[in-house]
Amino acid sequence: MLFLGLLLIAGTAAFTALAISDNLSGGAGQTVSVLGHDIATLGPLALFCSGLALALIFCLGMAMAAGGVAHHRRPHRKHRRTAAGPTVGTRA
Repeated sequence: MLFLGLLLIAGTAAFTALAISDNLSGGAGQTVSVLGHDIATLGPLALFCSGLALALIFCLGMAMAAGGVAHHRRPHRKHRRTAAGPTVGTRA
């Protein structure tokens, strides 16, 4: 979980940084390009919605990373046998 969360965080951060740095020219219809490849032509509302989607994916990555850290730090319970012995799979 921790690794997948960090992977999502890094991926969305890198994609957002590349998309912003490659598309600094303004205009009504933006052609979004990353590393010289045109991905789509988006209007202002579509750009806003794609930013929201990237923010949600980033937050999902943060939640997964936090969950992975919390799971890693949680003390593990050891299974104990009772005095009667194992009861799983036996019939009385």
